[in-house]
Amino acid sequence: MRGLFVTGTDTGIGKTVASAALLIRYRARLPVRYWKPIQTGIETSDDTDDVRRLAMCKESEIFASGMRLPFELSPHLAARRSGQRINLRSLAGVLSAREADASVWIVEGAGGALVPVNDTELMVDLMTMLGLPVVIVARTTLGTINHTLLTIEAIRARQLTVAGVIMVGERNADNRTSIEIYGNVRVLCQMPKFNQLTPEELGHWSRTELDPQGHLLEFLR
Repeated sequence: MRGLFVTGTDTGIGKTVASAALLIRYRARLPVRYWKPIQTGIETSDDTDDVRRLAMCKESEIFASGMRLPFELSPHLAARRSGQRINLRSLAGVLSAREADASVWIVEGAGGALVPVNDTELMVDLMTMLGLPVVIVARTTLGTINHTLLTIEAIRARQLTVAGVIMVGERNADNRTSIEIYGNVRVLCQMPKFNQLTPEELGHWSRTELDPQGHLLEFLR
C-alpha cells in the first residue's frame, strides 16, 4: 500500500477533519482514497460519512467496508459489548491486492495509537500490518508535548515512520517548536478549530495551509 495512516494523541482530536483535509490537498495530484477500518459509536456518528461530506468525495474516493460497531467506546470494549471480536488480520485483508495497489490511501484509525482493539492487540498493530507512514494529529494546548512525544515514541518503536504532525487549535509556536525539536519530526501545519466547518471552508484551508511545501509527497508517491 501507498498512503498515510492518520492517528491521534487522543480520541476526538480531529483525525476525521485532518483526513478529509489530506484528501482535498492531494487529490489533484494522486488517486487518493479514504478508509476507516474500525468505527465505534456507529449509531450516533460515522466518520466515513463526515469525510465524504467535508471533502465532497466521489464514491470512488471512499472505501466503506470495515468493522462498524455500536457503543461509543474503545474498539475492544465496543466489540465485546456487541458480542464480537476484531480480527486485525482479517480486517487488513479486506482490501484486495488490486485495490491496495491502485490507490493512495488515507487510513484513519480509531482513537490513539495504543488503544486496544482486542484482548491482545492495539491500534498500532494494525498500523504495523498496513505498513503506512503515520501522520499524528495533536492538540496545540498544554500537555500536547508529552502526549505527542509518547505517541511518536510508540510508533517508532514498531519501526514505523512518522511522516509528520498536524496540530489542532489556537496557534502555539512554543509547543510546535518543542515537538519538532524533541520529536525530531516535522509539524505540517496548525489547523484551527473552524467556527463553521463547511466543505468550502475546509477546502480553502487545506489547499493553502496544509503542508504548503508538499513534504508528504515523498511518502505518498
